[in-house]
Amino acid sequence: MSTTDHRHAYLSDVRPSPFAVPARVVVNEVGPRDGLQLEEVEFPTASKIAVVDALSRTGLQRIQVTSFVRPDAVPQLADADAVMAGIERVPGVAYTVLVPNLRGAQRALPLQADGWDLMLSCTDSHSTANANKPTAQALAALEPVVELAGEHGVELTAGVATSLGCPFEGRVPYSRVLQVAGRLHEMGVRRMALCDTVGVADPALVHDVCSRLRADLPDVVVTLHLHDTRNLALANVLTGMAAGVTEFDASVGGLGGCPFAPGASGNVATEDLVHMLSLLGVETGVDLDAVVGIARDLVAPLVDHPLESSLSRSGPSWTVHVPPLRQELPDPSTQLTGAAR
Repeated sequence: MSTTDHRHAYLSDVRPSPFAVPARVVVNEVGPRDGLQLEEVEFPTASKIAVVDALSRTGLQRIQVTSFVRPDAVPQLADADAVMAGIERVPGVAYTVLVPNLRGAQRALPLQADGWDLMLSCTDSHSTANANKPTAQALAALEPVVELAGEHGVELTAGVATSLGCPFEGRVPYSRVLQVAGRLHEMGVRRMALCDTVGVADPALVHDVCSRLRADLPDVVVTLHLHDTRNLALANVLTGMAAGVTEFDASVGGLGGCPFAPGASGNVATEDLVHMLSLLGVETGVDLDAVVGIARDLVAPLVDHPLESSLSRSGPSWTVHVPPLRQELPDPSTQLTGAAR
């Protein structure tokens, strides 16, 4: 039986989800930007372009390509102009970029990204570490960016960092999240990503914040940006879906992290997320095998450490191995004796 046959047989026997899940979820790929920004190894521009071009052919609908941040702040993304100019755009795929301020937006404008991803911190302490200004000043600095986007018809998504937990202040009151989201809403932003920047959120918190924000700002598309620092990202996806969220950021290979947030680690891996959703019968339109191949063949050779994704280590649930012809005992000189547990 081929791998494809094993997959079809396995998925055909999957039981219906015991809880409500959406019929379809959009996976926003952020690996080319968030996934690479914390890596110490310098990636050639051509390799970044190759990764984006390959991801473009997996069925992903949105890819965050790069960031127009100051090169001295995030050297890994200093070639943002060249990467955006070099990618091959596939119809039906939205190519977005992160713009931290007006100068970044002005750099991004001639490269005609399909969307700009804004970023600000929900807490003053992280905002100071990340942008050298408290949240109120960061919000004010985004006003001309929003105006420029409106003038040129660019779709905006505002990422609210630390909205699900801060490395300096701990759990963030919902009133603070709503205050920041409300200010963005007043500016005209209608897409917002709640970010678990350092992976401290738990399923109950995610459900509570997402449910309340969707109720308080019903015309806003709420997405989730989850880091898997404590292996809770997929559990948080489940409760996010239960709260009505149908868009999630993910990073191929599970790469990622914020250089200005102590303890930040990788994002939920794209392949792990798509794998779980397929087992729940949730459509994504994403070719899982293709994403796994990109992680293995294009991303893994570029980094100097193992990938964070579970599928990179173990493969999907329908993976089967050739059975041995006989029991293969471990070498007694290197293994403890005892029955398998």
